[in-house]
Formats: sequence, C-alpha cells, structure tokens
Amino acid sequence: MTTALLTHSDGLSHVTPPGHPERVDRLMAAYTALDTIEDDALLRVGPPLGEEADVLLCHPQSYIDKIRAAEPDSGFVSLDADTHMSPGSFQAAMRGVGAMTKAVDMVLGGEANNAFAAMRPPGHHAETATQMGFCLFGNAAIAAKHALEQHGLSRVAVVDFDVHHGNGTQDLLWNEARALFISSHQMPLWPGSGAPSETGAHDNVINMPLQPESGGRDMRAAYERIAFPALEAFKPELLLISAGFDAHANDPLANLNWTEEDFAWITEKLCEVADTHCGGKVVSTLEGGYDLQALAASTKAHLEVLLARGR
Repeated sequence: MTTALLTHSDGLSHVTPPGHPERVDRLMAAYTALDTIEDDALLRVGPPLGEEADVLLCHPQSYIDKIRAAEPDSGFVSLDADTHMSPGSFQAAMRGVGAMTKAVDMVLGGEANNAFAAMRPPGHHAETATQMGFCLFGNAAIAAKHALEQHGLSRVAVVDFDVHHGNGTQDLLWNEARALFISSHQMPLWPGSGAPSETGAHDNVINMPLQPESGGRDMRAAYERIAFPALEAFKPELLLISAGFDAHANDPLANLNWTEEDFAWITEKLCEVADTHCGGKVVSTLEGGYDLQALAASTKAHLEVLLARGR
C-alpha cells in the first residue's frame, strides 16, 4: 500500500500582507522538507479543484459567493483583522478542498492506505458563514461530510491537535451525529472557545484544553485518558486529522512545548486506532504552524509516521 501526499502550487498563490504569520513561506518550508523523503511507498498527487457541491455540504451558497467576490484583482483585501485575500486566494482555498476530497476518495477507494494534504490556507477556524483565523473553508469538516454523503459512511472521526481550538470544524459538525470531533488545544488562547462543556448536539464533540506552558507529557496523558477511549467507543470508519504544528515549543503564536517526537507519537497512536477500526484509513490536512523550521521538521515527522503505518 501507499501513502498519498497531495500538494499543489496553488497553495503558494494565496499571499498575505507582509509580516502575517500565515504566509507563503510556510508551505515552501513544508514542501522543502517533504521533498527530502524518498520512498517508493509515497505517491505524490496533484489534487483537483474542489467541487462547489462539496463546499455546500458545510457552507451556504451565499458564503461561497461572498468569498469569491471578495478576492481582489491586485493587492490585498482584509476580510477581518486576521484573514486576508489576494489574487489567487479563492482558487487556493478551492484547491485545498479538492485535496481533501481527493484524499478521502483515494483512501476509501483503496488507491492509498492513508494520505496527507499539505495545502494552505488552513481551514479549521472557518465557521458556517464566517471566515476566521486565516481560514476560508472548513477543509476537514467538508472532507468528513464528503465521506458521509458521497461514500455512505456511518461514522467519521476528526481529531484536531492544532494549538488553537478548531472552532470552525466544531461549528460545522455540531449537529452531525455521524461525526465525532475531538480537539486538543491551549486554553486560554484565541479564539476562546473549546471548553469541555461544549459537547455538540449529539454529544459528538470532545474538547481537551491544555494549560499554557504544559508539554508533551500532559498532551499524551489527555489523549490516553479521554480521546483514545472515545475513539475506541465510536469505532470510526475513517479518521481525519487536522494537523496543526503550532503546539511546538518554538512556535511564536502559543505557549505549549511539544516537540517533533510528540507530533510523531500522536500520529502513531491515531494510526493505531485507525488500524483497529477502519483498516488504517487516515486522511490528514495541514493546519497551523508558524515557526518555519519547527513546521518543516514536524510536518516531515508526521508524514514519515504515515508512511511507516501505510505499508
């Protein structure tokens, strides 16, 4: 079997204002690191543009039209204090959607055992009709709904280990009884959501806040105590990962102290869950990570585990 790596130059066409942390250099750093991996089991795939029908599984037509119309002919436009668009941003966002739906299709269709979509902009802060936190469309949630609606699955889990709470994914899956959303994140920290009391309309949301300045040991304990038993009980037919690498000790936007070894550990453990319940079917998408060296090293560690588990 193989691991699919989905990348595309459109991710470099989404340009943010100078000094913005979610910048083109992030994807360039990740691609440079991933290019050093030479393995016959790695299948490199250029994804298609996402289908509007898939985006509509999570976002209304009015929101899609708003984002499309907001794209400038030149320069930048600010949709809010954090989220900006340039010429090419809409296509980059749609390519990110296409990367995730293609990855789901490949894994569920048997073309790959697992997959990683390394694209930008990220997606886990985009709510139903609101862009937020650098994000335009909810890639992970769209992929979950695509698996449920287009492939007829009954249970899809999304695990988000980005340092910021995945408020968008939570919003998009809040009423979806067939999806389990689990998020670990620093609290207090922007966007301020993600309390354990936020449990979804069907007890399908699990939030695991982590204290500032805590490290990998605390993260591992939380997953062992809460997340893994919940996943075992849910028995997902597909496991999606929102892989943000901004919990790294060197990241400038937060205060957790994870290392590349911690990201490798959580990836390994999630793959073990997938091996038990869904034949190893894992699809991961890049979210945050703003120290370029830490992002590159952590992304590579994440993919290397997927490769090892996908054989």
